[in-house]
Amino acid sequence: MNEPLATTGALHGCKVVDLSRVLGGPYCTQILADHGADVFKIEPPSGDETRGWGPPFQEGTASYFLGVNRNKYGLSLDLSAPEGQAFLKALLQDADVLVENFKPGTLEKWGLSPASLQKAFPRLVHCRITGFGADGPLGGLPGYDACAQAMCGLMSVNGDADGEPTRVGLPVVDMVTGLNAALAILMAINERHRSDRGQFLDITLFDCAISLLHPHAANYFLSGKIPQRTGNAHPNISPYESFATGEGEIFLAVGNNRQFALLAEVLGQPDLSSDARFLSNADRIAHRDALRQTLAPLLSRHQATDLAQVLLKKGVPAAPVLNVEQLLQHPHTRHRGMVLEEGDFRAIASPIKLSRTPATLRRLPPAFGEHNEAVKATLSVD
Repeated sequence: MNEPLATTGALHGCKVVDLSRVLGGPYCTQILADHGADVFKIEPPSGDETRGWGPPFQEGTASYFLGVNRNKYGLSLDLSAPEGQAFLKALLQDADVLVENFKPGTLEKWGLSPASLQKAFPRLVHCRITGFGADGPLGGLPGYDACAQAMCGLMSVNGDADGEPTRVGLPVVDMVTGLNAALAILMAINERHRSDRGQFLDITLFDCAISLLHPHAANYFLSGKIPQRTGNAHPNISPYESFATGEGEIFLAVGNNRQFALLAEVLGQPDLSSDARFLSNADRIAHRDALRQTLAPLLSRHQATDLAQVLLKKGVPAAPVLNVEQLLQHPHTRHRGMVLEEGDFRAIASPIKLSRTPATLRRLPPAFGEHNEAVKATLSVD
């Protein structure tokens, strides 16, 4: 068990028992682990299924698992057996946080209900991540990122206007659920300073997916109109979409009249900002097609990366549309320290930058059951 070398981290001294698998829970606990928490990741005897979600693989473990399980101790445990339950209870004796994403009723079946855990460990913050929660019309049913995207309206507003509803190209619901879980845990730990009591946190993919529906839900509440797909275009702002240039695509996110006037100036057509069709954002929305047809030939004279740089320096939101490789090799990505490198291990770094207690890489993603014996030796368990 390698100990921190560079810094104790903002969450140094916080002990987290992580029973979660796949993405939402592990992403949450990696956030905590990056900032100093001691996270004990407990996998079932079959292992976290994401170990097999490849290729690519490194020494038999998929990149998917490696991407969200650094800075954790790796344990394997059969919680359906008395020995496994005894091991877990020994770990929880001095734990601050328990994170799990079992289907509701699973822990209860093993005699580990939230109520019994709160009674046995009154200061424990118990975070449960599920698809829909334990009750209600969908209570107890399993949840999955793509299904939440489909059911909770995200797919309905994602995709081309004349195309099919489209899944967002990354597991956005799982990840925002992990973020909300980490936020909830820190709130509960902060409240515990006053009450000296833990509490149960009920975080669901369903709720978190719904929380992402801005501005579409706000638009619907005010207008009563069902939001539609608009491709890369924004339903409330124009020009706010991608355009082809002479080399590469550029995304323009022009949010006010001043920015539009600056865009027109950079493109050599300052009179555009006084064109009656484009005077205000409402005008530009009403004449969206005409605006796009006007901008397209002007933008085709430029190169996306260079033009975006010029526009940004002028105060006009713009960016080249990069692929993953281009982004990871971008000099600003390196400047911000957003790629972790340790030997053959590379990963996205923590985006949370703290001046005195920064995130650190203290241990690589664990092999299956890597720390079983070392951790067991520190516990009073047979």
